[in-house]
Amino acid sequence: MSRVCELTGKKAMTGNHVSFSNKKNKRRFNINLTKKRFFIPEEDRWVTLKISTSALKNINKKGISAVLKEAKENGFL
Repeated sequence: MSRVCELTGKKAMTGNHVSFSNKKNKRRFNINLTKKRFFIPEEDRWVTLKISTSALKNINKKGISAVLKEAKENGFL
């Protein structure tokens, strides 16, 4: 599976690793993904999602139902 957040669509970005001599080598900035299970009371079922930790903070703030609704509107689910 690719390293993409299922709720926000975040994925790795590229950049340079810069040494002391200012030599630049390509590198990737991966996102912090975790696999998490959520219970959705409206549908009375469990859902397993691969999400970034920033999306997890949004879920804690807004609730899983609101975040899932936003993700469906934005086309990520």
